[in-house]
Amino acid sequence: MIRVRFPWFTLLFISSVLAVGQQAPTAVPETIPCPVENSTGKTTDCQRNQDNRQRGSFVVAPIPISSPALGTGINIMGGYIFSLSKKDRISPPSVLGGAAVFTNNSSRAFALAGELYFKEDRYHVIAGVAHGDLNYDFYGTGTSAGDAGRKFGLNETGTLFFGAVMRRLPGKIFVGPRIWMGASTLAPKEFGENHPDLPPLNLPFNLRAIGVQLERDTVPNRFYPVKGTSLKFSADFFANTLGSTFSFQSYQFTFNAYRSFDDRQVLAYNAFACSTGGEAPFFGQCIFGMRNELRGYPAGRYIDDKMLATQVEYRVVLPWRMGAVAFAGIGEVGSSLSKFNYDNLLPSGGVGLRFNLSKKYHVNLRADIAQGKNGHTFSMGLAEAF
Repeated sequence: MIRVRFPWFTLLFISSVLAVGQQAPTAVPETIPCPVENSTGKTTDCQRNQDNRQRGSFVVAPIPISSPALGTGINIMGGYIFSLSKKDRISPPSVLGGAAVFTNNSSRAFALAGELYFKEDRYHVIAGVAHGDLNYDFYGTGTSAGDAGRKFGLNETGTLFFGAVMRRLPGKIFVGPRIWMGASTLAPKEFGENHPDLPPLNLPFNLRAIGVQLERDTVPNRFYPVKGTSLKFSADFFANTLGSTFSFQSYQFTFNAYRSFDDRQVLAYNAFACSTGGEAPFFGQCIFGMRNELRGYPAGRYIDDKMLATQVEYRVVLPWRMGAVAFAGIGEVGSSLSKFNYDNLLPSGGVGLRFNLSKKYHVNLRADIAQGKNGHTFSMGLAEAF
């Protein structure tokens, strides 16, 4: 339970698949050796229980979609959480997942992704591929364009591959290279239409990038974090020399912190920053609402070169696998940080319900309704928003 990315709506589904993996527990409980009960060689009850703990867990959810951008439909998501080696008691579980989306405006997208931890948590590998044929609305870049709410219909078809390999360093830090490879075509829904903020339409283009990713995570269980912090930073460099049609740079920073009041109540904090440089196309800029920063805004209504957002969320566990949340936040986009001002702030607030799909890992199905500056949104997904 999306987020510079290319193609930007296609990546929502790769992000959804990876959300399960990126919120995998960071530590596996130590296994106490079973006592030798007899010399017959038969499997004991203790050994059976340990085998059950080491087995993987499936999480599957058909999630309804009601999006101002993509229309009404369904997103079918599933993941398998498992350990690559039974002998490895240190690495977090690995994840393989997939997603497919179908909506009533003829949008279709499919994604497969995986996140692997191995060699006693020394290596962390992420990879994913997605293909989409999507119909959505473009509002233009800048706060004034988002406020105006004038839509320009686009069709985007494209395929994307993403990969990253990270090595653990001292201080619980993972760092390593990553790549983006994709091809896409943009076309107007209405023949002959165009928009000054768009790249050339009806022409195929490529995006190629190399970059670096850094992570540090101290939460004991990222499916449902109750304490600790997580920090992520990425830098991607798209260049003509790599075969990319556009040359630009993208930087993203995320910080989360969690505090529990008891075994049922958690306060979560999130801060997000994004910056792009060079001649970035709209799908390479900072897109408000794409990665749940912030809820209450359809992804793509507010786009610009810079973005800041912060939010807090109160979470409570209820009986019968249920849970509830309340959240509020504020953010802004702009062509530069000097352009940020009080008049262009984008506030957000809302409430949500949770249903625990997996008692073993506490993977929640979430449903949130949020109010933004221009209206409200309803969203569903796997795992917490952050």
